[in-house]
Amino acid sequence: MVDISLYFQVHQPYRLRRYSVFDIGKSRDYFDKKKNEEIISRVAKKCYLPSNRLMLDLINETDGAFKVAYSITGTAMEQFASFEPRVIDSFQELADTGKVEFLSETYYHSLAFLHSQDEFKEQIRQHRKMIQANFHQTPSVFRNTELIYNNAIASLIEKMGYKGMLAEGADHVLGWRSPNFVYRPAHGSIPLLLKNYKLSDDIAFRFSNHSWKEFPLTAEKYASWINAINGNGRVVNLFMDYETLGEHQWAQTGIFKFFRAWPRLVLKHPDNSFQNPGEVATKHRPEAGLDVPQLISWADLERDLSAWQGNQIQDAAMKELYAVERLVKASKDKALLDSWRRLQTSDHFYYMCTKYFADGDVHKYFNPYDSPYDCFIAFMNVLNDLIIRLKTGRDGQISDGQVTFTTEADADTLPVNGFMISGEPSRGLGRSR
Repeated sequence: MVDISLYFQVHQPYRLRRYSVFDIGKSRDYFDKKKNEEIISRVAKKCYLPSNRLMLDLINETDGAFKVAYSITGTAMEQFASFEPRVIDSFQELADTGKVEFLSETYYHSLAFLHSQDEFKEQIRQHRKMIQANFHQTPSVFRNTELIYNNAIASLIEKMGYKGMLAEGADHVLGWRSPNFVYRPAHGSIPLLLKNYKLSDDIAFRFSNHSWKEFPLTAEKYASWINAINGNGRVVNLFMDYETLGEHQWAQTGIFKFFRAWPRLVLKHPDNSFQNPGEVATKHRPEAGLDVPQLISWADLERDLSAWQGNQIQDAAMKELYAVERLVKASKDKALLDSWRRLQTSDHFYYMCTKYFADGDVHKYFNPYDSPYDCFIAFMNVLNDLIIRLKTGRDGQISDGQVTFTTEADADTLPVNGFMISGEPSRGLGRSR
């Protein structure tokens, strides 16, 4: 018997506008509202709304045998509320079927675990509250930003009470083993659901690739590949970006027709069923421990963190961003805190990536910048302005490129290097209907 666990990532960042050095100290308009609205509206029309309708049809037409899970970031939900509230309504309609699971992650799709475990846990709690308010579910399975995982993350997530966690089924971690089983961390017991990246990427990246030897990918062919796992595995975890449907793979490629067909073909096999991640984690006992001391992710050929950190501009931006955490939180300024957290979104650092080889096209998608350095300049200018707001708002005096606090508790100095973010306070998102 094979359980198919289908999960989609739903995420959109707040993209920064071209914030120049001349804006520092003069403007708190950090984010490109026009660009963000344009992208949200376009992707809602091409992907979110038709895809949600398709998933609802599949649930109804199979009498609930088809199931699907989502991880939706807080930054995406806030922008849906601002620009396309129909998207939230359609996700709530899916939630009402009882066949859709919403996963837990960091609210701002951040890399906080790498720099601040306190911030990491705060964002998880904030995200959990958002899911509860909008979908009346309390997430039981955790999915970290970019599927970043190692033993330490698993240990923390298990201590937070989660009953399952997603991770990448990276070859260099699995070795001879298959991703089509449930594992556990080397020093824990939380069930690990590993992405079958080959079957997932066949849809997400190769579906419309005419040079791929398996092109065209038909529903019948794909269902046969899943059927072949019977006897060679217990689960097949298909994880991908939701924008695969209609945005990465345009409707003209036949992606919607394909997705309408293959789940029903899979269900014709008597040993197949769709199960959400929480059900898989409860149903299947882990087969073995998996020791992952190093950090892994879904990204690029290396499946490491080099898409977000490692070059000089990424590391400099990240270091300066988290250096002000204590002061941001001590300010009690909700708008400033929200701006700082929006800057943590992993996309900003992805746009600073200087790797261009087999992964180049992936790094350009949804990228509003002409080069990684343009992103770095805008980011640092925004952060500079944010630091000025932070320190002048707490009796600070700016002098010679530094902000010096007059209070004894903050008797330190921080360089004003040039960063910033938008300052709208995060609105509480309740059900819109």
